Amino acid sequence: MTHSIAHFLKSSLLACVACVVALWLTGCSTPLPLPPPPPQTMPPAPAPVKPVAPIALPSEPVKPQSSTSSARNAREYRVDAAKHLYKLNGDRIFKGRMPPMLYAVGVLDVEVDKKGQVTRTNWVRAPGHAPEVMREIEKTARQAAPYPIPARMGKVVYTDVWLWHKSGRFQLDTLTEGQD
Repeated sequence: MTHSIAHFLKSSLLACVACVVALWLTGCSTPLPLPPPPPQTMPPAPAPVKPVAPIALPSEPVKPQSSTSSARNAREYRVDAAKHLYKLNGDRIFKGRMPPMLYAVGVLDVEVDKKGQVTRTNWVRAPGHAPEVMREIEKTARQAAPYPIPARMGKVVYTDVWLWHKSGRFQLDTLTEGQD
């Protein structure tokens, strides 16, 4: 029996040694070479850019062309100015006859220069009880510039009566549809 144990140990030892040698040889072996990478190709060169002529930009924003008034005096000019204001504020104009009681009535002088720009406003009769209406009328009058150019007069100071409804809509006396 001793002989069979000795033989078993000897054959087991040889098997272990064989495994260790095999593992050692596997670790020392050179790996198979990888295939070479494909040759790198350069992307196609971009097409040459054609030079573009520079675009001249205006130095100031382009303003709409102002119309010209052929009015000979301030009374005639106020019709042109009123039509101009109605054209720009169509959605704010009170349609039809105004009611007998208005929220505010104001009389405003507007000075228009030879280019149609407002240079001054002056209250002849201010609706002092409604300062918000005064501000809105002044703002509306100034934002309407450029007005028709007063070609025959050079500059003009015209006066109009602003009839203000409580809804915020208005009519100018020059173009009013009347009052009930």
